[in-house]
Amino acid sequence: MSHDDDERYPDAVRELHGDAPSDRDLGRPFVDLFPVSGTAISTLGDLLGSETLYASDPLAARLDELQFDLGIGPCWDALRTARPVIEPDLAAHPRSIWPVFSETIAADGVGSLFAFPMLVGSLRVGAVDMYSRRPVTLDPAQTRQAASLADHVGRLVLRRALVRAASADPEEPESPFSRRLVHQASGMVLAQLDISAEDARLVIQGHAFATGRSMMEVSRDIVDGVLDLSAEEAGGGPAR
Repeated sequence: MSHDDDERYPDAVRELHGDAPSDRDLGRPFVDLFPVSGTAISTLGDLLGSETLYASDPLAARLDELQFDLGIGPCWDALRTARPVIEPDLAAHPRSIWPVFSETIAADGVGSLFAFPMLVGSLRVGAVDMYSRRPVTLDPAQTRQAASLADHVGRLVLRRALVRAASADPEEPESPFSRRLVHQASGMVLAQLDISAEDARLVIQGHAFATGRSMMEVSRDIVDGVLDLSAEEAGGGPAR
């Protein structure tokens, strides 16, 4: 790591804490500071729900969405272990790590993946994912800095969520990455099939996997009335 890199880290911390950065600014320091092509920031799990808050580019957004849909991948491992996940060369063992996820992104030209948990004390808020088009590695200092920045972002995300929850007027523009549609579709499937919320989400996930589509696409069809999974259940197979 160069002397310039050492100096850029405090600047990145100041950028995160200056003038209340919006969600669309939260990931920029990661792309600027580390040798990666893109990044995504997401909340995960029961605390704040699972939703992408920031994605630097369409591929970063796709990698996040796939991990949500499949329930596996580096961000989930980082959240589960509360430790960074470092995969500097996916091509070296493409199917030994997250087999379904790795196979799904095989044609996307992803060389490296990194995930850092967003931790606030004992609370696990979510994760910061970074990817590189080519195999790269992070040295120990960069790994520590990325982990520290992820914790800074985690505190900002949690603080904003608490402020929004306490606000008398919580209405605000919906994130372009919002998973609200999946929750809405899960509620409809729950009512149609008389099953639990967890099983309703699993049914949508299974249909998406069987048809090679994303959960967001399937959920849109359910909410729009294009797809009725109760009719599909009676018919014994996916309609599309």
